[in-house]
Amino acid sequence: MFAFVINFADLVLAALLVGAVFGAWLFLNPQGLNANSYITLQQQAIRTMNIVMPALGAATTLVTITATVLGRGDRGQLCLLAGAAACFVTLGLITRFLNQPINEIVMTWRVDLPPPNWTVLRDDWWKWHHVRLVTGLVGLCLLIAATLKRG
Repeated sequence: MFAFVINFADLVLAALLVGAVFGAWLFLNPQGLNANSYITLQQQAIRTMNIVMPALGAATTLVTITATVLGRGDRGQLCLLAGAAACFVTLGLITRFLNQPINEIVMTWRVDLPPPNWTVLRDDWWKWHHVRLVTGLVGLCLLIAATLKRG
């Protein structure tokens, strides 16, 4: 029963995490935004998502690692879950060391006075967001495959 609860929680947490990253990809697309609109949108996203996303990412990673340990009796499932855990760890590292430092800088910007290099940081953030989205999607797919393999 414990393994079932862990596996269920893992799927729910991973779906929420990757769904939120996907939602950010849809809503925070900077294409066609002027500096004022971009700064307003990005700062609001940072204020709201920085509260929940670190906890959700950590919980997903820890529960996936727990599921991996519980799935060690089946080599195929173990490999799928270990791959999913590695993807979620990588997603967290990209967020912490590549996206969040840019977020900290963006939070200092004034909407009415964007810095001259705002597009450089915007493009770097967007590039790393794409990488973490793909990483999260791969992790979710591996997790789903491990779950289907159990069934």
